[in-house]
Order: sequence, then C-alpha cells, then structure tokens
Amino acid sequence: MPLRALLLDFNSYFASVEQQLRPELRGRPLGILPVVAETTCCIAASQQAKRFGVKTGTSVADARRLCPDIVFVQARPAVYVEMHHTLMEIVDSVIAIGEVLSIDEVACDLSGSWQREEVIRELSLKVKAKLRDQAGECMTCSIGIGPNRFLAKTASNMQKPDGLTVIHQADLPDILHPLKLDDLNGIGRAMLERLNKFGINSVEALCAASREQLRRVWGGVEGERYHDRLRGIDVFRPPSKRGSIGHSHVLPPELRYGNSAYSVLSKLTQKAALRLRAEGYLASRLSLRVAWRRHDTWESTAQFTPMSDTLGFLRILAGLWAERPAYGEPTKVGVVLSGLAPAGQETLPLFDDGTRSPGLDAAFDRIRRKFGNDALYFGGAFLAAHEAPMRIAFGHIPDRVLEAD
Repeated sequence: MPLRALLLDFNSYFASVEQQLRPELRGRPLGILPVVAETTCCIAASQQAKRFGVKTGTSVADARRLCPDIVFVQARPAVYVEMHHTLMEIVDSVIAIGEVLSIDEVACDLSGSWQREEVIRELSLKVKAKLRDQAGECMTCSIGIGPNRFLAKTASNMQKPDGLTVIHQADLPDILHPLKLDDLNGIGRAMLERLNKFGINSVEALCAASREQLRRVWGGVEGERYHDRLRGIDVFRPPSKRGSIGHSHVLPPELRYGNSAYSVLSKLTQKAALRLRAEGYLASRLSLRVAWRRHDTWESTAQFTPMSDTLGFLRILAGLWAERPAYGEPTKVGVVLSGLAPAGQETLPLFDDGTRSPGLDAAFDRIRRKFGNDALYFGGAFLAAHEAPMRIAFGHIPDRVLEAD
C-alpha cells in the first residue's frame, strides 16, 4: 500500500511557545500551570522538564521534587491560539493540510507524487526549515508518514523531539513490536486493562490477534477497525458529532469561596451559551461540577426543554448551585451544556414558559462580537470579570472572537 498520510505534531507545544517568546526560558525545565498556585498541576511541560519525569497532570509539589530547578509559568491560551494560526499558515504553504486535529497536531492526505518517500521527505524537511526560519528555533515538530493516519500518528511518536519517521507497508508488523500497548493511539488505561484481561499483553500479541478477537475486546466494530488500521488499511472514519459544549476553571486562592466561585460559574455559563448559539445548537442538559479541597468532587445535572437562552441557563445554574454541599473551599468549577440538537428543529412549547429571550441574546451576541466578551455580560459574572480566560481542550481550538478573554 502507498504512503497516504502525514501527521505533524508540534513538540511540547505550550512550553515551546513560551520558550520561543521568552528567550530567558529556553533550555530550562518549564511547567505550564492553569493558575499559579501550589495546589494545582501542570497542563504541559517542556522537553527539559519531561526528561525528569514531569508531564501533564504532575502536581506542582511532585514536579518540584522531580526537578528542583523547574520554572512555572501560567498558561496563556490566547497566545497559543495566535501562534497556532501562524504555524498553520506556514505548514499549509508547503503541504496542504487535510485536517487540524488539535492545536498542536495536523494531518495531511498524500496523493500523486507526494506518496513517493523521497518527495514527501523533502517536503517534510522543507516544512521544518520554514517553521524554524519564520516561527522560531523552539517551534520544532515530529512528523510521521504512513499508509494511514493511525500509522502516521504512531510514526510521529517514535522519534521525538524533531523527528521524521516513515512506516511502509513492508515494515509491518515488526516495526510496531518494540512499542508498548499504550504507545498506540486509542489505547488508554481502560482499554489497556481490557486487552490484558483478554490475554493481550504486548503490541506483538495485538498485531497477531484476529479481527474477531479484537471485536470481542472492543465490544463492537471498532475492534475490527483497529485490526485494519494496524495493517495499514485506510479505515473509514465516521464524522464526529458534537456531544457537549463546556468550560471549566481552576480557581485561584483568592476566589475559593462561595460568591466568587458562583461568579466564575456564571461567566463560564455565559461563554458556553454564546458558543452554543454560534455553532447552531440547542441544549437540553446543564451539568455543574465543583471540586473541593479535601472533599470529593460534586456534580449535579438538570434536564429541560431544548433551548439556547443565556438567562434560562443562568436560572438553572442558580438552582443547581443552591443544592451544593457545604464543603467549604472550592478549587475548580465547570459547567457543561449537553443533549445537543441542531437549532431550528425543536418543537416549540404551546405556552411561553418564560425561559426564552432570543431577542436579548441576539443583541448581546452582536455587541460582544463587535466589542469583546467583557463589553457586556450578566451581572452574576461581575466578580469573575477578569477570571476564567480562554482554555484549550483536546481537539478544540478556541475561536479568537467568541472565546476571547
């Protein structure tokens, strides 16, 4: 089978952007934090910090123990989004981007002469050189090339940082055997446990398993698709559907009390409602989640007639918040709108229930798009006016207008 896919993965993206823009951080172990506090954890780490074992999810205290010289920096999502768009323009000027997978990862589909290794290698090296010259020396990437995206992704992880790896059909399956099962995309902790339960304890055993065996492991057709991906087959990918829209925020120490935490939740709800309408959806569920210091995380959900009205969501939020346990110090809050359906397909209620304010929302949205999200907002978010900034979730690149700080 020919080479059909290229995957480009920027190395330690958030930390690399900081090091590029702040030369004093270059060459130093760096941890990126959602908020500067001893009780939080790293959301990213530089290549230098990773060598000490610091990674995403490592607590500040553990990171200090692993790497006493580590420097912590608060994340700047808006800066990372701006750099992302710059990098995408550079990559696309050399190799046409097929799909942006996340803020630090893109896939390119190969056809024609680009399927020849010597041609795509030359183009890959040209991309790397152009990134270095136009974006900066810290903006390195690892590139994987293979018969399908799955193997291209696997190849991109085989040589980091700044690698370039090609997997040919003839290399399979031997080239995969030295890898660990959780090195492969799609195998997390839960799937690893399932594989082990079925007696599959190595990549070699996984490659030797039949389609029927993997169907039993995965509990459905996805196991057969995984079997085919391992063999270089370009498996059809069903289009993904939006399942939810949400935001969360780690509270700084000065906001870890009731009124301030609720104000942050109000801002998060208003941001989620704005995105919901911009993407053309209605929601029928709102979930509230609060993490507490020294207590279990608490979550509550309300279900309602599909809507997109900010005031309606805020009323529901207030009702859920009133039911929260009296645990004391909240450390992280989040709100998720789910049960999504395309707007315009809902059945309208016979009588107005007072939850809808489409004219008000339309006016709010126009003003915020023109003057910024902090130009106008419902008063419940007042104490959090400068909190809950843009956040970058896996697979979602924030809109520079809709989700601006």
